[in-house]
Amino acid sequence: MSFDGTFIHSLLTEIKPELVNSKVSKVYQPFEHELVFVFRINRQNKKLLISSNPQYNRMNLTDEKFTNPTVPPTFAMVLRKHLEGSFLFKIEQVGNDRIVNFYFLTRNEYGDEEELVLSAEFMGRHSNIILYSKRTNKIIDLIKRIAPDKNRARLLLPKADYELPPLTDQENPFDLSLEEFNASVKDSDDLSTLSGLSGQTKNELNLWFDKKGKSYQEFTAFFAQFNTPKATEMINNGKTSFAPIPPIDIDNYDEIVSYPSLSELLANFYQRKANSEWVKQRSSHVDMLTKNQIKKLKKKIQALIKQQNQAENSEDYRIKGELLTTYLHQVKPGMPEIELPNYYDENNSLIKINLKPELTPSKNSQWYFSKYQKLRNSIKYVQEQINIARSELNYFQGIEENLRIATPNDIEQIVQELREQGYLKKNRKQQKTRNHKKLSEQDITKYQSSEGNSILVGKNNFQNEWLTFKKAQKKQYWFHVKDIPGSHVILQTTEPTDAEIQEAAEIAAYYSKAQSSAHVQVDYVEVKRVKKPNGAKPGFVIYTGQNSIEVTPQPNKIDQMKL
Repeated sequence: MSFDGTFIHSLLTEIKPELVNSKVSKVYQPFEHELVFVFRINRQNKKLLISSNPQYNRMNLTDEKFTNPTVPPTFAMVLRKHLEGSFLFKIEQVGNDRIVNFYFLTRNEYGDEEELVLSAEFMGRHSNIILYSKRTNKIIDLIKRIAPDKNRARLLLPKADYELPPLTDQENPFDLSLEEFNASVKDSDDLSTLSGLSGQTKNELNLWFDKKGKSYQEFTAFFAQFNTPKATEMINNGKTSFAPIPPIDIDNYDEIVSYPSLSELLANFYQRKANSEWVKQRSSHVDMLTKNQIKKLKKKIQALIKQQNQAENSEDYRIKGELLTTYLHQVKPGMPEIELPNYYDENNSLIKINLKPELTPSKNSQWYFSKYQKLRNSIKYVQEQINIARSELNYFQGIEENLRIATPNDIEQIVQELREQGYLKKNRKQQKTRNHKKLSEQDITKYQSSEGNSILVGKNNFQNEWLTFKKAQKKQYWFHVKDIPGSHVILQTTEPTDAEIQEAAEIAAYYSKAQSSAHVQVDYVEVKRVKKPNGAKPGFVIYTGQNSIEVTPQPNKIDQMKL
């Protein structure tokens, strides 16, 4: 039913018992539009994500770990100053609209008790998160500051008076009386008088009326369901939607998935989309560097191949040099060109030879011999340069693939690698010390095979090398897509079944550039047969004695195996 007012109503039935009467422990702003609050209650930490992302605005409890920016954004610093250590005593939805107010008790710099309100507005591209004082009604700060010329409805800047966004004059369906129902709903087809209802929710209510009759009793029964939500995800024709209650006509959907909570439902639904957005925010400079390097290297390889072809066809220069030497008496100073019999040709046909008028005849023949020798000598060098450029291109295509499958927490490892390789400048702290974060199994994506064995996936070169050369045992099995950038995958068993080989190979194909291909060739071999050549770039390995299997990655099957 989308993230509408009725969904928020249901979500608050889960969030309020978890957070009301808690203390704000920490506040983070890991990304431009997202806040993470850590609340302490009953000796436990609860994390709440609030997002004002134009496309993925929402809130939900989360267990996800976020890597925060080195320098906190201004709004995060303001929230820490005013809210850390404060007491959350109330959470309230404004009517049935997409606005949720969090009420905090804190103390100001003078030690006086103060009530602050954090207002989360989930309104698409107009979404915002605003902190204001309840006593003065003045905005302290907000996650999106809007210039007056961009919003004439209200002023969204610090120190301005807080005003609600323009709301329609509609009725809250959860508070509707019998008289109001009879006056505005009973004879209405579009339900336009009710607030907070998306098109999908209205459709469900009409289906409810069609099946049970359009009465006030059935109206209240329909909305009573939202007080005891059952988190539901619906899949139809490859499209996924969600709702706080099961749909009425379940036969209209290809698949119905239930979740333990609405927060878990939202986390699952938005995770990939939001991760993609967060990765873009964090990796824009790396993405630009990678694309520029790939473009430059492809152009360089084309130029080198052209030079190589020219060198390999250099015999023409030797022949012309020899013909000029043989017929030197026919060459007159200052001639721009000459035609001479080519005795290397069976028909002894004439060959046109361009000359440099400023050179003597003998110097012209020497120029052709010199050009020939230079080209012949360059063949080995040019081939070496082509190999180096291709290796560099493979490396950056691997980085491009790493960025595609990266989570926000993976980006810093990719940045660190590029700094160490000299492609990105090191900041002063990194020049003074190599402050490496030690990798652990927590950084690795995990799956479970049908036999209960772990399948581990590295999503960047640091993780790949740690996984292959530190974590994996020598007799366990290593998987990688053949001749295509992709992840190192370890199947943690020394005696894999055919089914496990198939599963691990599908995961390797899924985490590669061939993810959407139908027939993907995957090599697999014991870890002890995988080596890294001296001086090779991060992530590059060679292996021998491998077997191969052709697979088709199946995302739904792979998702079910994830731990």
